[in-house]
Parts: sequence; structure tokens; C-alpha cells
Amino acid sequence: ILVKMCYIVALNVKCLVPFKECVEKLLSDVSEEAVVSCFISDALCYFTQAVADNLQLPRIVLRTGGVSSFVAFAAFPILRQKGYLPIQECKLEEPVEELPPLRVKDLPMIKTEEPEKYYELLHIFVKESKSSLGVIWNSFEELESSALTTLSQEFSIPMFPIGPFHKYFPSSSSFCSSLISQDRSCISWLDSHTPNSVMYVSFGSVAAITETNFLEIAWGLVNSRHPFLWVVRPGLIEGSKWLEPLPSGFMENLEGRGLIVKWAPQQEVLAHSSIGAFWTHNGWNSTLEGICEGVPMRCMPCFTDQKVNARYVSHVWRVGLQLEKGVDRKEIEKTIRRLMDDNFEGKEIRDRALKLKEEAKVCLKQNGSSCSSLEVLVAYILSLESFAFEAS
Repeated sequence: ILVKMCYIVALNVKCLVPFKECVEKLLSDVSEEAVVSCFISDALCYFTQAVADNLQLPRIVLRTGGVSSFVAFAAFPILRQKGYLPIQECKLEEPVEELPPLRVKDLPMIKTEEPEKYYELLHIFVKESKSSLGVIWNSFEELESSALTTLSQEFSIPMFPIGPFHKYFPSSSSFCSSLISQDRSCISWLDSHTPNSVMYVSFGSVAAITETNFLEIAWGLVNSRHPFLWVVRPGLIEGSKWLEPLPSGFMENLEGRGLIVKWAPQQEVLAHSSIGAFWTHNGWNSTLEGICEGVPMRCMPCFTDQKVNARYVSHVWRVGLQLEKGVDRKEIEKTIRRLMDDNFEGKEIRDRALKLKEEAKVCLKQNGSSCSSLEVLVAYILSLESFAFEAS
């Protein structure tokens, strides 16, 4: 994650001049008069605000993360002022009064010896988003209405929650957003299992875990006695290429009760009737995909916004449980059973997850909140003062 932070900073420093030159060339090379209404760029590419200002182009920000985590990022100045940051080990469990239901340990921090650089990155990221003429969100009103209201008041610019983005491109279509080759053999494996019986485990494309935690997870899954589909991408386990830490004969002794693949078609997996729960790192895409399919989540966040997302899954939307006592096989087994066994708590979580799934489905339909927000966005773009560029 530190490498990623340095990359983002370098990108924003080094791309400003060449990107401005590129945009100027594109605008001057048109074969006939062109009218540009606005410029849409990712929030993390904050250097584009300076380019937009210089060229007098209205800029709208695209934010692919959650609204609630962005509220937390925007609150960093006051959190530092009030002593929540930098985080102190003795205060991890204390509530953050300004951001309920977050605790200090849920704040979207990273482990770094140079926190000031992280604070500065977030400051610019938030400031340049606020300087734009609006923000497009990969979320929907019913899911994050409170956070949307908070940001609308603080930023005084329009908010356009038009998500979930991935539902505009069904997994059954030829469109595929994954950059990693998917192992589709897992779908036929899932076909052989009964409804709601399989635990799906995936920690995304960036997170890494220690060999010790990997083995605790493996034994926790086995001891739960529930079938599992586990995505272990090469590089997930620190110091290992793939499955070398597993004891000899581990998979064979499961007698088909578990399947490990390097990557899976996640949207299709989560939509499969056999999936009963999703063990996730709570990246925003994975969180939204779980919500859209009504799958209860078992949360194990690693860094930044994942911590906020996990807390919202477990304590706001209440469609999952968070692993709170470390990566321990007994706790893992217990949490899986709480989610997937036939018990009152698991049933309540599943019922809430299915209700949220329906809300995610309705928001994209005609007159639904995201559909209406998309229509408002189009009208807003058309209302912006257009800039005409004549061919040279």
C-alpha cells in the first residue's frame, strides 16, 4: 500500500504537464468545431483539476470508492486536531464521536513511518474534489444517504450516486473488468453444491497475508465443516509463490469439500445459488458486489477505506460480521458458523442482506434513485457552459 501511495503522488506530479499538452492537442486537432461540456476524471488524479482550471473546462469528479469512507477522509483535519490521529494503540477501541459508528481502529489509515505524507495526499485529494463542479459516486442513495447528505452540506456541490457501476455490465455479458485470468472451473464445482452452503473467500488483488494467518484461515475453514471456495492469488501469501505452506495432503483430505483457485469470476460466483457467505477484505467493489447479490459478509479489512466499509457492513447495514479477535482458527470457525449455520442470528443477517439486494436492484430501474440521479447528471452536464474549440 505504501508503494501504491508513492505511485499516486508521483502520477499527480509527473502527469500534469504532459496531460495538459495532450488535452490541448486533442482539442486543437479536431476536424471540425467541437463542443466540450465538461471534463470527468478520477478523484485520485487530482492534478487534473489544475489542467481543467487552466483550460477553463468544468471538471466533474468520479469517485469509485464509498461515500462513507470519503467522509472519513474529509474529516482527517479535525480528527488530527482532536487527537484521534496519529492513532495510539491504547485508544484503538475508543469511539470516534464525530464519525459514528467508527472506532479509532476503523479510521482509514495505513501503516507508515511518514504519516504526514499520507495526510497531505488526502488533503489534496479532498480539496481538489471539493474544487470540482460535482462528484459521481459508485453507490446508491438507499445505501449511503446519510454520508451523501453530509458531503453535500460540506462541499456545496452536486452529488450524483449512480451506482452500483458493475450492474450496468452484467457478468454474463462479454464485458469483463478483471485484469487477471479467471478460473471458470469453480462454477461447475459450485453447481454440485446445495443452496447457501458454500463459503466464498477472496481478499482482492492487492492485500497480502502472512504464512501464519494463511494457515489459521485454512484450518478455520476446514474446521467449520462448510464447503468453501477460496481464491488464493499468487503473491497473496508473504514469502510464498502459491500454496506451498499448506501441509502435504491438505486438499486431498477434504474429499472435495474445498476448492482453491488463483482467481475467480467473482460477480458470477456471488450470484450463484450455492454461495452462503462471502469472506472479504471489504474493498469497495467487493463490498458492493456482495451487497448486490444479497450475500452475508465475513469481514477482514486490511487498510484504508476497507476498515470503514467493514464497520458499515457489520454495524450500519448489519449484513455481516467482522473478525475482531485476530486471525485465529477457533474464532474463524465460530464466525463462519454464526453466519452459515441454521441459527437466529444468521437468519436475521441473511434477511437484511436480501432486503439490501432488492434495494440495489430497484435503484437502477426507471424512477429508481440511481436511474434518476443519472438523468440529473446528464441534464447537469448539458446545462454547463460549453466551450467551443476551432480546428487549427
